[in-house]
Amino acid sequence: MIGKILGLGTAARHVGDAVGDVARVFAGDRAAREAAEHARYVKALGQFSEEFTHPGIGWFDQFVNGLNRLPRPTMAVGTLGLFVYAMVEPEGFATRMQGLAFVPEPLWWLLGAVVSFYFGARELHHYRGRKLELPPAAPAPAAPEPAQALPPPEPEPTHPPLPVPAPQPAATDPTDPHHNAAVEAWRSSRAA
Repeated sequence: MIGKILGLGTAARHVGDAVGDVARVFAGDRAAREAAEHARYVKALGQFSEEFTHPGIGWFDQFVNGLNRLPRPTMAVGTLGLFVYAMVEPEGFATRMQGLAFVPEPLWWLLGAVVSFYFGARELHHYRGRKLELPPAAPAPAAPEPAQALPPPEPEPTHPPLPVPAPQPAATDPTDPHHNAAVEAWRSSRAA
């Protein structure tokens, strides 16, 4: 009753609300944070469950999905079947292998390209869904040591000068292998 007369109750309530508002500004509202986290969690679960729900697909889509699953097992079982066929009926196997020898080389290249693109596209499809795991970063290289001064170069040994051979007289003999008539004519014209 005294609180009502003096008005302390409402003042205390207003001060408390103001302190709560200031605390909410700096620390945030815990209940609102938890509600937002819960909403994000529920939304993430909904998206995750949508990935695994299959829409009603028709018979054609089911047929194509079944065909897409056939090549790998067919190739594996067919290769093993060739070994069994070679042991059970060697003559028929030899005849068919001779027939394969007549297949032109460009057709073999085409078959190789089709198989490579099929398995390459399949591998690429699965690779895109993987998370990339990077190796840990390499440690930083150590700082290089300061360069040391190189020792002065050693002086090169001096050799005595080679003797200069005395000039040889010009070969004037036409039978000499070093005789050159044009050079001899030039020398005689210069001397005159």
